[in-house]
Amino acid sequence: MMRKRLTGMGVALVTPFTENGDVDYIALDNLVQTQLDEGTDFLCVLGTTAETPTLNSSEKRNIRKRIIEKVNGRIPILLGMGGNCTAALVQEIKDEDLTGVDAILSVTPYYNKPSQQGLYGHYKAIAQATSLPIYLYNVPGRTGVNILPETVLRLAAECPNIVGIKEASGNLEQIKTIIDNAPQGFDVLSGDDGLICDIMKLGGVGAITVFGNAYPGAFTQMVHHAAEGRYDEAAVLNNAFANICSLLFADGNPAGVKSLLAHQNKMGNNLRLPLAPARKQVDDDMKQAMQTLDAFLASR
Repeated sequence: MMRKRLTGMGVALVTPFTENGDVDYIALDNLVQTQLDEGTDFLCVLGTTAETPTLNSSEKRNIRKRIIEKVNGRIPILLGMGGNCTAALVQEIKDEDLTGVDAILSVTPYYNKPSQQGLYGHYKAIAQATSLPIYLYNVPGRTGVNILPETVLRLAAECPNIVGIKEASGNLEQIKTIIDNAPQGFDVLSGDDGLICDIMKLGGVGAITVFGNAYPGAFTQMVHHAAEGRYDEAAVLNNAFANICSLLFADGNPAGVKSLLAHQNKMGNNLRLPLAPARKQVDDDMKQAMQTLDAFLASR
C-alpha cells in the first residue's frame, strides 16, 4: 500500500461528551463532517486533545470506527497509540483492527522518564510491531521526557516505517536540527499552534492543530499559505488567531477549545475528570475573542 503522506493542516479531534459524561457521537459526527466540508487535510484521532486517557477500550474502539466510517477514505487518519509500557503498547497494536488507519502517532512514554536508549528501544519495538507508518510525538511539557534530535535521526535512519514526528517541544533549534539532518521523506509536523509558521519556515510540512477543531477552513488557509511560502499572508491570519490561540491553553487543553466549540454551538462544554472546563473569566474572554475573529473573517 502506498503511504499517504501527512502534510498541511491536521486536526487533533476533541471527544464531545454529553452532560452525563457519555461520548456524544452525534456531535462527533457533525464535527468530522465540518472538517471534511472545510478542507482539513488529515485527522488525528484519539490524541491528547481527545482526552484519550479518560476513555475506556470500548469507547476508543467505537470512536475510531465511527470516524473511519464517516471519513470513508476521503482524507488520511492518523491514530494516536501511545503508552509507557512498551510490551503492552506493542500487544495493543498487534491486537487492534487498524483497517482504515493510515498511520500511527505515538507519544513518548510518560512518567517513567526513559533514557534516550530506552526511547530508541521503545520506538524500534513499535516499528517492528506494525507495517503502518509511524510518527513520533514529542511533547516534553506533558510527558517529562524530550526525545533528542540524535535519537529521532537514529530511528529515522534505521526504521523505514518511522516516517515523521509531531514536534511540540517548543525548541526551534532542536526542530531545525531534525529538519536539516533527516533522511528524505521524513516529515516534521508542528505540534504547537503558536509556532506553526515558524516551524514551516524551517522546513516543516504542516501541523497537527487544536485550533482547527473550531475554524478548520481559516486555519487550513493559513497553513497552506505557509506551505506555499506566502508567509506574509499566513502572518495576517496567524495574528488574527493569536488571541484565541493563547486562550486555548490558558486552562489546559482541551478545556479552551471545548469552551470555544460550545460558544459555536457545536457541542457541550463537557470534560471528564481530572480535566475541568475553563474558568468563567477565560470562557468569557473566549466568547469575546471569537466574536472579534468572526468579524475579521467575515470582512475578508
